[in-house]
Amino acid sequence: MNNNFSDSTNMKLFNISKLSMSLLSFALLWWVAPQANAALLVGSRNNNSVLRYDEETGKFIDTFIPSGSGGLNVTVGFAVGSDDNYYLSNLAGSSIERYKGKSGDFIDSFVPKDSGGLELPQDLAFGPDGNLYVAGTANRTTNTVRRYDGKTGAFLDTFISSDKIDPAAPFSLIFGPDNNIYLNSAITGSIKRYDSKTGAFIDKFAQSKPGSVPGSLTFGPDGNLYVADFKTNDIARYNGKTGEFIDFFVTSNSGGLSGPTKQTFGPDGNLYVSSILTNNVLRYNGKTGAFIDTFVPAGSGGLGKPRFLYFTKDAIAVPESRSGLALLAFVATLSVGKVIGRFQKRYN
Repeated sequence: MNNNFSDSTNMKLFNISKLSMSLLSFALLWWVAPQANAALLVGSRNNNSVLRYDEETGKFIDTFIPSGSGGLNVTVGFAVGSDDNYYLSNLAGSSIERYKGKSGDFIDSFVPKDSGGLELPQDLAFGPDGNLYVAGTANRTTNTVRRYDGKTGAFLDTFISSDKIDPAAPFSLIFGPDNNIYLNSAITGSIKRYDSKTGAFIDKFAQSKPGSVPGSLTFGPDGNLYVADFKTNDIARYNGKTGEFIDFFVTSNSGGLSGPTKQTFGPDGNLYVSSILTNNVLRYNGKTGAFIDTFVPAGSGGLGKPRFLYFTKDAIAVPESRSGLALLAFVATLSVGKVIGRFQKRYN
């Protein structure tokens, strides 16, 4: 056989083999690697579950934590631990449940029922010291902030006693940019600040207008404090350093907002608000507060009385359409393999 012809044929086979390997690699990457976006988790109070939605489209993905998993009964608070797992307040169960951050599988009751006198836990957050702080009711009569070991869940102490907290359960507990604790009061309409090292009262940081029922507290990317008002259906903004009222960032009933219970700024910089009385999640411009759209429609995926919102950092499972492309690439790889076989039969 002519050597030049043989060399030319071998080169063609080599190039086809390279193409085959490239296609195979492409197929495997598309099949295995996560290609979609992260997700928005929404606590659904009506069915005691956590639902997952696409972070860009708001489309329902799946039920991330099934109804009643780990005894979950009326979930209102949410926190992420240093172990990247999720911690949920079990209001009716008087406990804090822990779930795997990757899968949503139940791990354990991190804070067991009634530990340290805990009853009706509302909001929770991990502090600068790594421990877990839980706002709620003790013995069904007094409101406190209790502290639990961030590694074991063991009760440490009553960090803020009831005599320092206004009556009515504090629905929101956050650590501010100054690392201090901020608590709301549904009766007095005040936002109070406490020292995160000692629990001592610092000051009344902000005061809502008369007739307000302030709920969720969030510090925004601009460093200011955003307060959802359950009664007047708006989001007020206060100077993050002085507590001085700035404006109503989201005006009353904007976009149909009714009963805002939690607000958070998303990866796109916009503000997302759970509207508990309309069973949906609304989106607002993160710079102006103008209504954009209903991000998660009412009842999507079984959503009922949405509470907390959280944007995950990890990508969701590969959608079916992309798996289909991976399959197409794999079929193409097999086809190239057949071409190589024909060349070998013809010239060997």
